[in-house]
Amino acid sequence: MQFVSRSQWGARPSRYALAYIGSTRGVKIHYEGTPVPASLAKAENHRLCASRVRDIQASHLANRQEDYSDIAYNAMVCPHGYVYEGRGAHRKTGANGNQTLNVGHYSVCAMVGDSGLTEPTEAQLNGLRDAIEWLRKSGGAGSEIKGHRDGYATACPGGPLYAWVTKGAPRPGGSTTPPKPPKYEPFPGVDWFKKNPRSAIVTAMGRRLVAEGCSAYREGPGPQWTSADRESFRKWQRKLGDAPQFCDGWPGRKQWDALKVPKV
Repeated sequence: MQFVSRSQWGARPSRYALAYIGSTRGVKIHYEGTPVPASLAKAENHRLCASRVRDIQASHLANRQEDYSDIAYNAMVCPHGYVYEGRGAHRKTGANGNQTLNVGHYSVCAMVGDSGLTEPTEAQLNGLRDAIEWLRKSGGAGSEIKGHRDGYATACPGGPLYAWVTKGAPRPGGSTTPPKPPKYEPFPGVDWFKKNPRSAIVTAMGRRLVAEGCSAYREGPGPQWTSADRESFRKWQRKLGDAPQFCDGWPGRKQWDALKVPKV
C-alpha cells in the first residue's frame, strides 16, 4: 500500500476530539460529487493530490452547518493509487449521512467526481482495495463493502464506482486479494549514473520521481541520464529529509531503495 499519513499530507488538527469506534460492519465507498479535473490522473500531476486533500479538509472544517470535527472521510484515494489517511482507523466517520450510518461503516473517498474525472483508474481501484484491507486489519472493519447510496439518498459514489462496488470491489483483473509485491530494480551504483547511461532504468526512475512530486523535467522522463534527472533526484533526497551534503542529485543506495523503481 502506498500510504500517506496525516503528517505527510499536511493535515490540520481536528476541531474536536474524534470519536473512537472499535469496529464497523465494513466500508462505504464515496466520491467527491463535484467536478474533478481529468488531468489530475496524469502521472506528473500526482504532486497536486496532497493539496487537494488539504483543500477538502479545509472545506469540511469551514462547514459550520455540518460542524465537522475534521475531514469527513477515514481515507481518500487519489488516481495514482495512494491512500491518504483521513480520520484514520478506529475513528467514527462523518460522511455516511447520519450518526447511525456513521457508526455502521467507515468511509473511503475516491478522487473522482460527477464531471471531468468520473472513471476510477486501475491504480485507484487498487488503492481503494488497499484502504479497505487496511481498515479491516487496523480498524476492525467487517466484510461489507457498500456505496454511500446504500442506506442514504444520494448519487454517491457515482455510476462507475457503484458498479465496481456491486461487483464486489475487485482489484483490476478480477481478484479481491492484494497483488504480489512488485520487483524493484537493484541499485546500480552511483558510478553507473556518473557515466551518463542510456537505459530503460533511467526512464523508470524518472517516472517514479514524477509520481513522488519530485519532477524537474521540462519534458517527460527518457532513457538518457541528464541534468534534469539529477535535479529531480536531488528533490527526492530533500523530500526524504537527507542532510544537505547527501542532496547532491547522485543516487545513494538507501535513497534508491526508498524510491522503489519497478523492474524493467
